[in-house]
Amino acid sequence: MDVAVDDQAVDEIFRVLDLTGVLANAVLGGVIARRERLDPIGFVVLATLTGLGGGLIRDTLLQAGPPVALTDPTYLLTVLAGAAIAYVVRVEGRAWDGTWPVVDAVALGCWASVGAQKTLDVGLGWLPAILLGTITATGGGLVRDVVLRRVPGILGGGTLYATSAIAAAATQVVATAIGYPVAGSLVALAVGAGLVLLARRRGWMLPDADAWSRTVAVRTRYRRLAERARPVRRLRDRRHPREPHDD
Repeated sequence: MDVAVDDQAVDEIFRVLDLTGVLANAVLGGVIARRERLDPIGFVVLATLTGLGGGLIRDTLLQAGPPVALTDPTYLLTVLAGAAIAYVVRVEGRAWDGTWPVVDAVALGCWASVGAQKTLDVGLGWLPAILLGTITATGGGLVRDVVLRRVPGILGGGTLYATSAIAAAATQVVATAIGYPVAGSLVALAVGAGLVLLARRRGWMLPDADAWSRTVAVRTRYRRLAERARPVRRLRDRRHPREPHDD
């Protein structure tokens, strides 16, 4: 069984990771606000939705007290800091492109694990735990995209994200069921973050509905076979050029 000291240490580590993810996602909300040419209020709103939206939705649904973002002022101050950074500084370039995906992936794993565990702690079952773990990790971005009148990125067209949150939350549920919630939190974080990063690197995506249709599948198969046959056909033509014939 996990000991209390380890529990406290991991809780503090997760709080740091949680706030780091809140800051990074708040900056991302500010970056999007700059692209949309919003004013300072718009920066704060998008930063809040992106950084705290999932946790606010989770805590509201659980009805186990006020949302932690409202009881711990550090969260709101972190969001305001992220919005201010994005408003004052044009956040872009190689450093941002290299750092942001890693921080975002770690935040997803952390949020999915914490959301699932908080759901289990109030006495709900494994399925609500996976659902609210996923909402914690992805809800902020979803609400932000809806506010901007865009199709939320987690609904398709991108690499595995919500799927990674589901995997992390399910890992936390299994670890808690066998009696290792603290160790499971670290494993769930690694599963969620690792799957996000691997999916981005490999380009893994869920197929859309048309990918399963017979017409599309046959057309795709035929195109692949044609592409494979083209180099062979070119080599054969070079070795055995066709003789010109009279008309």
